[in-house]
Amino acid sequence: QVQLVESGGGLVQAGGSLRLSCADSGRTFSMRALGWFRQAPGKEREFVAAINSRGGNTLYADSVKGRFTISRDNARNTLYLQINSLQSEDTAVYYCAARPIFGTSADRNAHNYDSWGQGTQVTVSS
Repeated sequence: QVQLVESGGGLVQAGGSLRLSCADSGRTFSMRALGWFRQAPGKEREFVAAINSRGGNTLYADSVKGRFTISRDNARNTLYLQINSLQSEDTAVYYCAARPIFGTSADRNAHNYDSWGQGTQVTVSS
């Protein structure tokens, strides 16, 4: 089982940067692909980025490509999302998610993830 806890959100000016973290206290972290999703007020949850279990393959939404970087440290059971050049449209609650055990491929579809963190708020001021 995984227990995901996000941190690192906050209020940032447009053009600034943040690094989100997602820590897992379980023992199967390295056996799962992971992803970041976000949900803005009044909007549906959307895919942001995903990474395979070993960290060698990543996927990004077109809207964040070139500005966001997903990475993981399996030794520390931690997933990261480096966010640069923040824009007001990036304001949302950001969630990390894990695929089922042995679901090792990065995936854009939220329905293919079965464990979710509680979310961390990112607010960009213009």
